[in-house]
Amino acid sequence: MDQSKIININAVEVIRILWADRRKVCIYSFVAGVIGVILAFGTPKIYRSTVILAPEESGGGFSGSISSLASMVGMNMKIGQTGDALYPEIYPDLMGSTNFIVGLFPIKVRTDKTGEEYAYWDYIQNHQRTALHEYPFVWMAWLKEKLSSDEEGTGAGHKTDPFRLTKKEFGVMKAIGSKIKCMVDKKTNVITITVEDQDPLIAATVADSVQMHLQRSITEYRTKKARVDLDYMEKLFEEAQRQYSIARKEYASFIDANQDLILQQYRQKADELENELQLKFTIYQQVVEQMQLAKAKVQERTPAFTIVQSASVPIKHSSRPKIVTLIIWMILGFMIRVAMLAWKNREQIVRI
Repeated sequence: MDQSKIININAVEVIRILWADRRKVCIYSFVAGVIGVILAFGTPKIYRSTVILAPEESGGGFSGSISSLASMVGMNMKIGQTGDALYPEIYPDLMGSTNFIVGLFPIKVRTDKTGEEYAYWDYIQNHQRTALHEYPFVWMAWLKEKLSSDEEGTGAGHKTDPFRLTKKEFGVMKAIGSKIKCMVDKKTNVITITVEDQDPLIAATVADSVQMHLQRSITEYRTKKARVDLDYMEKLFEEAQRQYSIARKEYASFIDANQDLILQQYRQKADELENELQLKFTIYQQVVEQMQLAKAKVQERTPAFTIVQSASVPIKHSSRPKIVTLIIWMILGFMIRVAMLAWKNREQIVRI
């Protein structure tokens, strides 16, 4: 019968080895700490701006109450809602889509320190500080770009096509997407939008722009059908108004030209024109009513958002404190030296 092997670690021997090698242990920790400090000072500070929104609920009455109770226990019941394809749970996917992020490219941003203004895509592509540990990857990308024969335009005259992005545009899109986060509380449907950037003013500006862009996208989607109906009713209104104006002018002209005649055929013609004028007026009146209803429908379908917390310029950065980075790297250096000593003296430390 095989018995499992028990591994015993001689703690006294471990302490003895560490004490004997204490000088190198301290050197490893010190060198790792210096590397950590260099990386900490070589990493740009990151500022975070947050916007919190509360969208209106589309459910109402008894069914809306059931949905609210279900959400309190973590269930997702879309009872009595209008069947919209856009609901709060998929807002993060919407904000991560290519069309949404490309729509942020032309936003004008201004730096907090220098006050210089750029288009957002230009700022992301050309005016971001590079962290020290990212330089090898930047150099590799630069070398690859130089060796590539493809010419990609992203200048002022270039129009971004979301259907077919260039490599540079795709890189900018990924960079912007990594800076924007959207979280939705499934119980309350409260939307939290967070934007990170190296500049506090730009972080707040982009957070505010993302909020408005999201509201505009949702509004355009939910009012699309109503706006199409309104456009159609406006065309009918213009045609009905034109027909009514023509009928009114014909009737007035005929009456003015034949007001002294008493022949039956003229009276009959006048009655026909008057009936036609009344018909055109009735159609015109009905179209006006329908157009007003269509306008009210657009207003009804326009969603409302309560801004719980608006964007504001952050005062303090959200990066990791440099002292924490120093401690982490010193511990890492200590662990590396301990691992080396453990492997070197494994026969003395471990007993089976």
